[in-house]
Amino acid sequence: MQQERSSGLIRPHQFSIHVLTRALDSASIIVALYIATAYYDVEINHDYLLPVMACIALFTVFAEYNGIYQGWRGEPMFDEAWRILLSWLMAFALVALGILFFAHEFNYSQESIQLFLPLVPALIILTHTIKRLALSLLRQQGLNTRTYAILGANPLGKRLETALSQLPWLGYKLVGYYDDRNEEPNRRLDLKEQHIGDFNTLLQNAREGKIDHIYITLPLRAETRISDMVSKLADSTASINIVPDFFTFNLIQSKWTNVQGIPVVSLFDTPFSEFDGFIKRLEDLLLCAVILPIIFIPMLLIAIGIKLTSRGPVLFKQKRYGINGEEINVWKFRSMTVCENGNDIKQATKNDVRITPFGNFLRKTSLDELPQFINVLQGCMSVVGPRPHAVAHNELYRKKIQGYMLRHKVKPGITGLAQINGCRGETDTIDKMEARIHHDLEYIKKWSLWLDLKIVFLTTFKGFVNNQAY
Repeated sequence: MQQERSSGLIRPHQFSIHVLTRALDSASIIVALYIATAYYDVEINHDYLLPVMACIALFTVFAEYNGIYQGWRGEPMFDEAWRILLSWLMAFALVALGILFFAHEFNYSQESIQLFLPLVPALIILTHTIKRLALSLLRQQGLNTRTYAILGANPLGKRLETALSQLPWLGYKLVGYYDDRNEEPNRRLDLKEQHIGDFNTLLQNAREGKIDHIYITLPLRAETRISDMVSKLADSTASINIVPDFFTFNLIQSKWTNVQGIPVVSLFDTPFSEFDGFIKRLEDLLLCAVILPIIFIPMLLIAIGIKLTSRGPVLFKQKRYGINGEEINVWKFRSMTVCENGNDIKQATKNDVRITPFGNFLRKTSLDELPQFINVLQGCMSVVGPRPHAVAHNELYRKKIQGYMLRHKVKPGITGLAQINGCRGETDTIDKMEARIHHDLEYIKKWSLWLDLKIVFLTTFKGFVNNQAY
């Protein structure tokens, strides 16, 4: 095994690969400058070269900070591309500000700069993509591979093996499972030929350099035993990884953080902290800027229709729960003869006598929700997110559905994943509300800008008209 492992390994060149990557990134910036200036027939002189050198230096710093030059196995290319773009924009912005503040004259071709700005990240992302493809091909041929062993022949270990086997381009080769516990369905599985031996065998193989990575999938209650094993495995060059069995929890945006060097695992968290929160707010404002001019005339006609068909105000506000469970006032077009906003609110039902004829049309088409764009502008709602429920309904269902309040880790939305999947209207059974909550939590787990845009797009086809909306 030792000879087979060595012949297929190019790990000693890992440092060279990272150096080459940095060099290619720097070369991409220079090539982008050459293309941008040559395209507009602009001469390259020190006025261009000095700022570009500063861009290269700053980009390298930001790229290092954003983890671009770390190992990428298992990480989507989209995530790396996003960090490349962010690093470049930060570097370019600083250099541009420096030029504006300290340069006496602006001697740059505006057209060349406009081409140079997007061309740099495009070239860098292209080179990183090519590098990934090249390394993937090498790994498929048995080069640049990693051997790994799983300490714990249990369902979690099997789940880990399945996940890694679905990504062959990572180049991870399973040596086998090591476990010395008694065979039990929920403790140790009967893996037959995949089970190599006990912990002592693993320790010996690790010391002999036959294993690159060891994944410990023992249960959290085996803390003392894990600590002892890790201490002994320190007498090897294998990378040790502990895989905690957090899958017993319904994880919501879980992540690792640290407090003064103390590792902390977040089980339930919001996806909109720091930069993602800024992106989400910017998305809401841009969508409002596009949608509000389109719906202004329809909203005006709806207001006139309400005044002509029934007595009462055009708009009414109702208390709902917003982010972190705080009460907010949600605006709606009035669709009933009453404006209920107390602690006991009856859900609208089929043929509800409180609903006006025109209000029935508004509710069927979800047009009564349009004033909630005011809430979005105020910042207490988002265009996309879990639909806000009345306070009285929240207090009822939080006692019946586990994890119900986790939907309030984000701002409520005008539309959401539940709505485009048909979860609208009366929740006369607990199953209907559970279906809504399932989609709400899935949205928080899987949030991305693209998911939001997909939901907005599908809402125009699926989210407005629904026979279950009363």
